[in-house]
Amino acid sequence: MIYLNITKATISDVPEAVALVNSAYRGDYSKQGWTSESHLLQGIRIDEAEMAGYFNRPEITLLKYVDDEGRMIGLVYLEQVTNNRLYLGMLTVDPLAQAAGIGRKLLEAADEYAHILGCEAIKISVITTRTELIAWYQRRGYTATGETYPLVTDKSVSAEPVTLMVMEKGIE
Repeated sequence: MIYLNITKATISDVPEAVALVNSAYRGDYSKQGWTSESHLLQGIRIDEAEMAGYFNRPEITLLKYVDDEGRMIGLVYLEQVTNNRLYLGMLTVDPLAQAAGIGRKLLEAADEYAHILGCEAIKISVITTRTELIAWYQRRGYTATGETYPLVTDKSVSAEPVTLMVMEKGIE
């Protein structure tokens, strides 16, 4: 399945990608969607230096989703890791475009990419208190592995400790 709106991001996409991710995860604009973390974490999700650094690592690919006007409204981070796994993170959709199937299309593109790489599974990490997001991933075939770990970040501040759970989905 090929999506014309989904392509690999490039280094020139960094400013738009950073703005998209930060607006979708944190702050008042993020509250217009259903996947905001602003009630849990304050500060930014990512800066331009970190985003730009991804393009220097061959094991990382960023896929972007653009609308008909060429505006980036979706993004996903993919990293080939050990044990024939692809790590999927930072799945982002503009809050005003959420619930339009863009996240699902990015997940499907990630599945195809994992298959091309010969990966056996995709793993993700989700904040344990985000039950609606966990349920969304479960409906797309992800299951909890039982592994959890604390969120460690120097860009965000939380009022209480945040724990991430690992979920995984097999690739056929």
